[in-house]
Amino acid sequence: MRVGITGHSNLVSGCLPVVRRALRDALADPPTRELVGVSCLAPGADQVFARVVLDLGGRLEAVLPASDYRSRLAPRHRAEFDSLVAAASSVRVLPFPRSERRAYLAASKEMVSSVDRVLAVWDGQPASGTGGTADVVAHARIRGVPVRVVWPAGATRDSARSG
Repeated sequence: MRVGITGHSNLVSGCLPVVRRALRDALADPPTRELVGVSCLAPGADQVFARVVLDLGGRLEAVLPASDYRSRLAPRHRAEFDSLVAAASSVRVLPFPRSERRAYLAASKEMVSSVDRVLAVWDGQPASGTGGTADVVAHARIRGVPVRVVWPAGATRDSARSG
């Protein structure tokens, strides 16, 4: 089973354990013997999902929007990003010159095209810009890829940061 992730990058750090448990439960339903998680490794939902996939013994594949992606991450997110890249069985970097909205959407579309279903850590709100979670959910649904929204009680976003 190939499962992709889309979700908010601006999750409040205090809610990450709740989101982690909800993603773990969602990945166990239905049970699968061979799990492959596909992620763009953005902070927040993507990184939490990637870690859960690895903790469950699954294989992680990364799709990165551009070669400068790591340098565009806030320094506090780089260690986990580096750890996940090192643990990934494959890392695809799209040929965009810069990590920006168009590249993020392209990476998400690449993820959607390679999975059987998508988990969306999403509060149901419209995207704050091109390539946001709502755009990825809409794209998956148009392509006929099943989407399961995961927004457990206690999940919250930091409204001061986009994502």
